[in-house]
Amino acid sequence: MPLSPRAAAATATILWGFTYILTTTMLPPNPMFLAAVRALGGGVILLFLARDVPPRAWWGKLTVLGTLNNGLFFGLLFVAAVRLPGGVAATFQALTPLFTVLLALPLLGVAPSRVKLIAVLAGAVGVSMVVLRGGAGLDAIGILAAFGSAVSLSLGGILLHKWGRPSSVVSLTAWQMLIAGVELAIVAVIMGDVPTSLSATNVLGLVILAVLLTAVPFVLWFTGIQGAGPSAIAPFMLLTPIVAFVLDALVHRVLPSPLQALGVVVVIGALLLGQFADRKPAKG
Repeated sequence: MPLSPRAAAATATILWGFTYILTTTMLPPNPMFLAAVRALGGGVILLFLARDVPPRAWWGKLTVLGTLNNGLFFGLLFVAAVRLPGGVAATFQALTPLFTVLLALPLLGVAPSRVKLIAVLAGAVGVSMVVLRGGAGLDAIGILAAFGSAVSLSLGGILLHKWGRPSSVVSLTAWQMLIAGVELAIVAVIMGDVPTSLSATNVLGLVILAVLLTAVPFVLWFTGIQGAGPSAIAPFMLLTPIVAFVLDALVHRVLPSPLQALGVVVVIGALLLGQFADRKPAKG
């Protein structure tokens, strides 16, 4: 039985939550290299399944979508993950739903309801309660990268919903990733951000990254956008840092504080409130 658009989006964000722990335990510290492998690896796998070439008229749009949804998003995300504490980087990712709701007004003509805005803001606050710790280091480049990755994914999702797709979701996802992979590979080579050697653990981690944490969730994410719209599924991004926090706590055996436990409750409540708002007619 196929997943509903919202269930597909939720599954995607849960899988993305594993990226942080994978980055710190199995992957080399080379953000541009990781981003390039993630995009190219996921794209090649999906293209093998889709075996489809989009119409020539769509190549310009695919370049824009690939750059926003994968190129800039992957590159900036890994820069933020390397330069910032995981909690700080995850908190910025939790702002993605807010950016999506705000950008949907000028680009799609969809005005968010007051309940929707309250839900996404409450979710961001809840994530902050969970992942931020006192004395967290703040790096200017890392902050800009984290902010940019969230805006990039929000804008890419909105444009994808606005433009539709020329073929299957799998084909659309594959070509976006391949375009982004070429862009990121060029950047990695120019920056010299390529590891001199890879361990067996690194190779296994890269395979997991490309297949389970990129190819699969992005197909699910774009399925959610196509079926329910970007504003409806964006709040599920709040699940990503929560999953990252839980995995980090399990791996490093750190018990959550009362404030962090309350934060999880706030995030869940915000998601439920957001879904309730989506069932009401939107303004405009």
